[in-house]
Amino acid sequence: MQNRLKINFILNTLLIIPFAAFAQSGRDQPTLTPRVLRDDLKVEAFMKVEPEAVRLIVHPVQGKMYYTSFDGDVYRIDNNGDQPTSVKILSATDHGITRLQGAAFHKNTLFLAGNINVNNNKGNKGRMVRYEILPDGSKPEMSVVFNTVEYGANKTTFDHGWNALEISPNGKYILVNSGARTDHGEVQDNGGIYPNARDNALTTKIYRFPIKAKDLLLEDDTEKLKKKGFIYAEGIRNAYDMAFDKKGNLFAVSNSGDYDHPEDMFWVRKGHHYGFPWVMGGIPNPQQYPDWQPDPAKDPFLSKFAFAWLMKYFHNDPQFPQPPAGVKFTPAVQNLGPDANEYRDPKTGVVMDGDTTGFTVGTFNAHSSPLALVFDVNHTLSKDFKGDGFVMRYAGGGRKGAVDPNPLKRQGKDLLHLKMIYDKKTDNYQVKTTRLVDNFTSPTDAVINDNHMYIIEYGGKQGGNKSGGTLWKITFPKDN
Repeated sequence: MQNRLKINFILNTLLIIPFAAFAQSGRDQPTLTPRVLRDDLKVEAFMKVEPEAVRLIVHPVQGKMYYTSFDGDVYRIDNNGDQPTSVKILSATDHGITRLQGAAFHKNTLFLAGNINVNNNKGNKGRMVRYEILPDGSKPEMSVVFNTVEYGANKTTFDHGWNALEISPNGKYILVNSGARTDHGEVQDNGGIYPNARDNALTTKIYRFPIKAKDLLLEDDTEKLKKKGFIYAEGIRNAYDMAFDKKGNLFAVSNSGDYDHPEDMFWVRKGHHYGFPWVMGGIPNPQQYPDWQPDPAKDPFLSKFAFAWLMKYFHNDPQFPQPPAGVKFTPAVQNLGPDANEYRDPKTGVVMDGDTTGFTVGTFNAHSSPLALVFDVNHTLSKDFKGDGFVMRYAGGGRKGAVDPNPLKRQGKDLLHLKMIYDKKTDNYQVKTTRLVDNFTSPTDAVINDNHMYIIEYGGKQGGNKSGGTLWKITFPKDN
């Protein structure tokens, strides 16, 4: 049970399948061989990696790849001829982050972020540290960027914690996401230990700190955090990955909850509010309405297999907070298709394809759990992809023995090409989304190097044995 909760805490994916089925998808499923969907792409296994791999990053000075595990380990990938190997350089004992979910480099500085269990595992603290990773291989020294005060964790699969990191293009700031501690804004009081606790000042936001910040203590007080300039954007359920494009625009991909809301991609701008918990994927959260009585037999957006339904997190909730007065929510990037744009019709509940109806989706099909957002900022790819974005769908794609018939998960576990289009009328972006490679097993992160993309898989454990995942290498065509 402990491993099952751990895996769900990491990514909170496959939210509409039964709990046990998700645990199997992250732990017991054998590694598959990815399949290219274009003749000019090539995919090959680069190496096996250690279990529970979450982040894949590149040291910008050394040029070497590094990756991190959820348990707190940091590995450097050394290339010894044709045999790349993983070399552990740090562990949770070194940095104190027992649930490590974020990593980023700025020059020689490695930033790590994540979470620490407190109060007999009933509470949580966020933490970010930095290390100077020098070429001589000397033991790096650590300094603390911030710790948070204690706030309530919970017993659910929906406690996302502090995760994605990104460095601003000018190198002045580091940004970090802290996801929701709820599925859709409901009370999660951890057995009454944190009474009436929903989300708070330290969740559902993207924060920004000066790159040289040290020894900060973040309080559970939104106004104080805003006054200090730390809150960058609000109302995002869980931006598990963020990335800047070549123009310096920040984008983030976020997964929605157990209701059939689409999964958002946002153009993240300072001071904007993106709607959570009142809106996800452009669709209102019904629990905010005092007269709502949830019933899967009457509401096609609510699956009888949904974990949040089985655990009674969907319920009549007259005390649900009101939206902030005078705040206009910024909508998601609209998906023009041809892929990942299936949606459930708000009027009929029937799953439709935007290619057929002309309806745009904000942004990806429900329960796809977009991860591994990356842009070709150096314009190293061929003309079909130059300067464009890419994202992985961690979930979906069908699975033998799955009990949930939801057609929104027909495709997934794939690499999507994102052609971003600015729409002056709405002052927002649209995206054309095309599948490139599918049949991955739990892909979590990606980097671009020259005309290659490297994609790392979570791995996990099979039959109680730590098996690890695979680091895949995708070769894109070069311009003639």
